[in-house]
Amino acid sequence: MNIITEPATIPANDLLARWAELLKAQPALRIRNAAQALGVSELELLVLGTGDKVIRLRPEFAAILGRMEGLGPVMALTRNDDVVHERHGTYLNASLDKGPVGLFVGKDIDLRIFWGSWGHAFAVTEDGGHGPRRSLQFFAHDGTAIHKVYLTEKSDTSAYDDLVKSFTHDDQGTEVTVTARKPRTPEMPDAAVDVNGLREAWLGLKDTHDFYMLLGRFRVSRTQALRLAPEGEYAVKVGASALRQVLTKAAERTLPIMVFVGNPGMIQIHTGPVKNVVDARGWFNVLDPEFNLHMREEAIAESWIVRKPTVDGMVTALECYDAHGEQIVQVFGARKPGIPELNEWRTLTAEVENDTRQ
Repeated sequence: MNIITEPATIPANDLLARWAELLKAQPALRIRNAAQALGVSELELLVLGTGDKVIRLRPEFAAILGRMEGLGPVMALTRNDDVVHERHGTYLNASLDKGPVGLFVGKDIDLRIFWGSWGHAFAVTEDGGHGPRRSLQFFAHDGTAIHKVYLTEKSDTSAYDDLVKSFTHDDQGTEVTVTARKPRTPEMPDAAVDVNGLREAWLGLKDTHDFYMLLGRFRVSRTQALRLAPEGEYAVKVGASALRQVLTKAAERTLPIMVFVGNPGMIQIHTGPVKNVVDARGWFNVLDPEFNLHMREEAIAESWIVRKPTVDGMVTALECYDAHGEQIVQVFGARKPGIPELNEWRTLTAEVENDTRQ
């Protein structure tokens, strides 16, 4: 989904009426799906509830997130159009004011925050099956959700109330201006790429994080870089079932993994084993007590087993992309800097590669 919404295209009262009609026909429809059906952003629907169950907060994002630890155990949610990543834990070890990227690096809540996309913040109270469900929700300038933080029965509700009071915005109106999402930059022809330079730089990588800079240096998209990867087994295209196989095998072997899900404003990471891998309601899921993953498998247009050299040895990942070449999920073997990749993870990915190679 690529929403492009001009400011104030639909008056608030008209949009509210259209949403009410839609909910009559589909009472269980989630707000994100309702927004898609109505041709607006999720934020434009959410803000209609301002003054009742929705409170606009000042866009002081680093300061707000700096208070997250005080909430205690919560559920952190980051998603894109095709994958939802939910992780329970406490926000710890924050680094929020040292440049364009913020961090939380706790054992449970592990985040990479890209501030340039952040535009709006709200406190939201929803009706839940066991009483009100309260959350902090953050949105991009184009109105799509970046990150949500839900209170649990273990959270400190007084700290939440104090946070909301501290950051309540003077503007509590029911309209919001959203900007059009920037169009995707088209790939340049493969023939125009310095392929030899790209491959040499790939082979010279010292850290997986340097791959992003490699893409910018050679002006290639991620999937284009994979197509033009060094000869050998550095990027192997595999079938869409590879994600299912990786997660299922990891669960069977109790192998700890790292699952990355992101959008332009956030990457959220789970590190640890996965256990309960199931199909439910048209989604492929991990349903564990502290970690949930919900994946629309039909959205996977390309899957690759990718290997990158580092100072700690080769690092292997499964990377999945949608039809637009946008990365929707990455899976690694659990590891930390200074520690080589697990041999069990290399064995698992080699098996999946052999089974699903295209």
